[in-house]
Amino acid sequence: MKKIIIAFSILLLIGCKSKKVLTTTEPEKAKIEKLGLSEVNESQKNKAYELGKRVLMTCNTSKFKPFNQSEATASVIQNTTEERLTKTCTRFRQYYGTFIDLQLVEIYKNNFEGTTIFRYKALYSKKVANKELRVSMNEENKVSSIKSLDWVTPFSMK
Repeated sequence: MKKIIIAFSILLLIGCKSKKVLTTTEPEKAKIEKLGLSEVNESQKNKAYELGKRVLMTCNTSKFKPFNQSEATASVIQNTTEERLTKTCTRFRQYYGTFIDLQLVEIYKNNFEGTTIFRYKALYSKKVANKELRVSMNEENKVSSIKSLDWVTPFSMK
């Protein structure tokens, strides 16, 4: 009787052993992928450049032309006010000097959010300035975010 119970237990364990199921899944797209500068439409690059430069030129001219609905999302329009820019520009002019220009360094595609991120190096009159301007454009070719950060060579989502 013991032998039958042991044999039955062994058969039960072997029969319940989990089996590997082979499934083929499509490889996921990377969340963030680097694009070549030539891979992005020239008009989109120019629009990102012009809108980013418009924000930083406010520091030199103290005049800001607000974004309209065809250029930016509602949240960007709401958050980019002349008062906020003036406050930021005062600090930037004190530390970095006069804004000169933007230099496009890298472009990334955020597949999760569906945005294209343009990384510009902001050039200022004082050589201590090492700033980055990130302009994110959504699928509708509207600015979805503008960020100014300290320049860090390896790209990281902040």
